[in-house]
Amino acid sequence: MNITTILDQIDMGSIALPEFQRGYVWNRDQVRGLMNSLYRRHPIGSLLVWETKTEQAIDHARGDGKLSTGSVKLLLDGQQRITSFYGIVRGKPPQFFDGNVEAFTGLHFHLEEEIFEFYAPLKMKENPLWVNVTELMQQGVGVFIQRLLKVSELAPKLTTYINSLNKLEGIKNINLHIEEVSGEDKTVDVVVEIFNTVNSGGTKLSKGDLALAKICAQWPDARNELKARLTKWKKAGFEFRLEWLLRCINAVITGEAMFSALKDVKTVTFQDGLYKAEKAIDTLLNLISGRLGLDHNRVLGGIYAFPVMVRYLVGRGGHLRDHKERDKLLYWYVHTLLWGRYAGSTESVLTQDLHVLESEDNPLDQLIANLRQNRGDLEIKAIDFQGWGMGARFYPLLYMLTRVHQAQDWDSGIELSKHLLGKHSCLQVHHIFPKSLLYKGGYPKSEVNAIANLTFLTQETNLKVSNRHPSEYFEAFEQTQPGAIATHWIPMERSLWQIENYHYFLAARRELLAQAANSFLNSLLAGDIPEPKMTDSILEQEVVEISTAVVPLTDEKVLEECNAWVQKQGLPIGELMYEITDSTGIVSAVLDLAWPNGLQSGKSQPIALLIDADKEIESAANRLGYRYFTDIDTFKSYVIQEVLAIDFPTVDDYKQAFVAIRSQLTDSHKLMLKAHYYALGQTITATGLSQAAEYEHFGGANLQYARIAELLANYLNYLPPERDDNGKPFWSLMLASGYWKTLEDTETTTQREWHWQLRPQVSQALEDLGWV
Repeated sequence: MNITTILDQIDMGSIALPEFQRGYVWNRDQVRGLMNSLYRRHPIGSLLVWETKTEQAIDHARGDGKLSTGSVKLLLDGQQRITSFYGIVRGKPPQFFDGNVEAFTGLHFHLEEEIFEFYAPLKMKENPLWVNVTELMQQGVGVFIQRLLKVSELAPKLTTYINSLNKLEGIKNINLHIEEVSGEDKTVDVVVEIFNTVNSGGTKLSKGDLALAKICAQWPDARNELKARLTKWKKAGFEFRLEWLLRCINAVITGEAMFSALKDVKTVTFQDGLYKAEKAIDTLLNLISGRLGLDHNRVLGGIYAFPVMVRYLVGRGGHLRDHKERDKLLYWYVHTLLWGRYAGSTESVLTQDLHVLESEDNPLDQLIANLRQNRGDLEIKAIDFQGWGMGARFYPLLYMLTRVHQAQDWDSGIELSKHLLGKHSCLQVHHIFPKSLLYKGGYPKSEVNAIANLTFLTQETNLKVSNRHPSEYFEAFEQTQPGAIATHWIPMERSLWQIENYHYFLAARRELLAQAANSFLNSLLAGDIPEPKMTDSILEQEVVEISTAVVPLTDEKVLEECNAWVQKQGLPIGELMYEITDSTGIVSAVLDLAWPNGLQSGKSQPIALLIDADKEIESAANRLGYRYFTDIDTFKSYVIQEVLAIDFPTVDDYKQAFVAIRSQLTDSHKLMLKAHYYALGQTITATGLSQAAEYEHFGGANLQYARIAELLANYLNYLPPERDDNGKPFWSLMLASGYWKTLEDTETTTQREWHWQLRPQVSQALEDLGWV
């Protein structure tokens, strides 16, 4: 089938482009490479479609038209190529589009050199040899021949140019081979296996992807409807993935964990399942927030227990019988979180637990019994609090105890429960023994950030404490608020408050935490905990920064910023504090930030970011095939150069561009370039640039340095990555790579400054030109 017909079929709804989770991920280099291959009539591979039934009289359009009734061909392999064709030929992204339109907008072709480049004003304006590919596809060659005829200098090669125009337009008529997968025996599982076998070198397709693709073929708005629910929960402080919500819906509709169970589900059934799942999740989030104090994403944990709880709740009409049934369900949930019930083989364990709901008279008792059987014992021991950092499994338990077990603020004496502090209360993580003192004493990061050295305070109290020695501020608070210190399970033996006895302090506090945890959880199981005061629904609270949440530790803050940057590049969000488990389900390591399926799902190896990690963690990651990075800047360079395939210009390109824009450069521009070249390690701050050019403020230097980069980019027809804050091109990346450097890190403040490192190509170009 030729490309024009394929695009027409998409508009008519005969071929549907499934809305896979990753969306459109190609960059300009890949689009240019595709068009170059087509122009030269090189093979670009076949397409793979799955013919599946659709419901009748669907009112929703897919692409620009309605889905055909009876059946539709879902495009499984070729989404990136066909989306690129559509954008270039139609001049707009398709209706389903989710990605960066700049990847295929403004593509031009040079009739003499026969090369594809994206529009650059200085280079292409008023040059008839540069042809807008989209205009040609829409208007035909006639318009462009008329333009060529008006330029007498082009007459000698007119025939060559016309041949190039015809060859370029002929791309629309190139036939692409289409492999069809059809038949009643082609279940979801079979199609996934076929796709992943055929596409072994590309992006893997999960069963969740395919299940959602088929649902979207019947109900095109399905993905947007699911995303709307995820957005609602995100505003309340909880971040879930599409695949997770789909599992909850699957549990409601079919009682199964495997997505293949959704293969024959009708649209109306799926819509009803979504409605019931949403209501059940809302109820559970309010229960977990109000009863357990777990009121934001960082401490929620154990999210794959939700499909089981959702199924259980829906099966009871959306309401639990009494407070004892409710607390028993929460008891089971907490233990799935603590012991990593779903950390290993998620689907098989979910299947087992979902089947318990259908086969037992007292399913909650059996679910708890299964946990006991796997663990041998559900009693929490002091050793269980030996983890460190916000990624440790018992970190949420520490937060839970603080919120619901009468812990008091040391300065005011107010209980740290949400209904007393207020719905916009914000607790901050506090190091009992200050980081600065411990690092000075030679303690490693894992001991400095040990859970037993953490507690939670109001911002006002945390600022008062700052980095004072605990033996000093403990005594002060004991005088003003007697007993408040002990409510945080602090050992009251004064000798343990000395830094030389830090290890003994940790051991003693772990014992106290274990006792408190067992007391609370046993009371929860027995239904003996008093009812908390009513609070507003957690879903009515829009988070401001991190509402009713902890302010993250410095490392976690950096990791979250990095994760947001990755997401801005159109890549999947990573998993913070990702647990690596062995064959028995025991956690062998916790990775700071991980992409278990790679940054291009199934296409690249697993990736991890490890900040100041122990050698044991690095070794564990390496054994499991992870490519890991130990600093943010190196990781971002990998993303830009290898994943996004953003190749920065060559030395010769930069030299040509600098010469071309020389007349537009001011003396200040040249002073900044020279200062950057001669800076130590060719690394400079905005303040350093402003001093070199004698600007009053570094903001002016930033703007003018970006201006140099923008001039270079326009001449070279180069689009750098987008900024995190506004989505606009980050022009300065044309000249340098950037990273944050921490200048000061205390208990209450972190001061950082942005550093620019001159690109080697720019440095060499300036040197070759004699500008430095």
